[in-house]
Amino acid sequence: MAEVAYQKASRVYSGSPPVRAVDGLDLEVDDGEFLVLVGPSGSGKSTALRMLAGLEDVDEGGISIGGKDVTTVPPKARDIAMVFQSYALYPHMTVAENMGFALKLRRMPKAQIRQRVAEAAELLDLTKYLDRKPKALSGGQRQRVAMGRAIVREPAVFLMDEPLSNLDAKLRVETRANIAALQRRLGTTTIYVTHDQVEAMTMGHRVAVLKDGVLQQCDTPRALYDRPANAFVAGFIGSPAMNLKTVPLAEGGAQLDGLTVPVPRIASADAGGLAQVTLGIRPESLRPVGAGEPGMDLRVELVEELGADALVHGTVRVSGEDERFVVRMDGRVPPSLGDTLQVTVRDPDEVHLFHPESGERLAA
Repeated sequence: MAEVAYQKASRVYSGSPPVRAVDGLDLEVDDGEFLVLVGPSGSGKSTALRMLAGLEDVDEGGISIGGKDVTTVPPKARDIAMVFQSYALYPHMTVAENMGFALKLRRMPKAQIRQRVAEAAELLDLTKYLDRKPKALSGGQRQRVAMGRAIVREPAVFLMDEPLSNLDAKLRVETRANIAALQRRLGTTTIYVTHDQVEAMTMGHRVAVLKDGVLQQCDTPRALYDRPANAFVAGFIGSPAMNLKTVPLAEGGAQLDGLTVPVPRIASADAGGLAQVTLGIRPESLRPVGAGEPGMDLRVELVEELGADALVHGTVRVSGEDERFVVRMDGRVPPSLGDTLQVTVRDPDEVHLFHPESGERLAA
């Protein structure tokens, strides 16, 4: 069994004031689970991964693997294998020698090394490249060699730190699909770090969102998208990002230009006398108005035509200020620059409400 648990784990760098790169992280990863740590630069995701690997100290709390406390255990004794952003391949060794090097250091019999390398190479479609040196490989092939080097060790846990950052866009899509399929086949507990929320949403069984070293929410990709715990998660998860605007509350609901967005009764009670609320609306939750419908005036400033869809960027007058909105529309009938488009909410149930100061979700 290879469950992983962070128990109020913190990494604190000395300074004035001290920097809490990871702050009281409480997180459990099930045996065989693929968990993605995601967040902007400086959120603590790579530091959290390095703490698990033993490459960073745990200043407070603890970490366990398979029920065993590894907080002070040296990296080589943790039964983990790490794949880095840089492939870190030995240039003078062949693919086979790179993949089997860690096993050679363990003094494993040569026949057993060859067998493990051959099995991993077959999994990763590297068999015909085993005699090549890294310089003769593409970026994607080098990344697969780095993966193979981790696989042959048969660790309890795979740790991956932005392994696709050096690949071009097309290869990233292909390789992330390969990694997800490979993890399902091997069933090895995997913790994967990325700053790319699209990567996180398409790969992980669960996704943990970090900000300033603090865990914001950990849930399935669908749950993060549909019910973000706070305004930060709402704005970070989803591409393009959710429209988040602080707007006045009135008797009929939240006021957006000429549009009153109904506020569910539960959320209204939770708002507890607030004069304003932070309203969240996904771009696909807005649509052009029908005949006789009220709407808000969106002044079109940019249209991104994506084929089936078009992303319409514009401004809406809210409380005397121009606020930017993005609307996802049918790509076959996009508006023109300079047009004024009247839009409304598709379904009030798709509106998200957050506290204007704390950013926490208002129950609804």
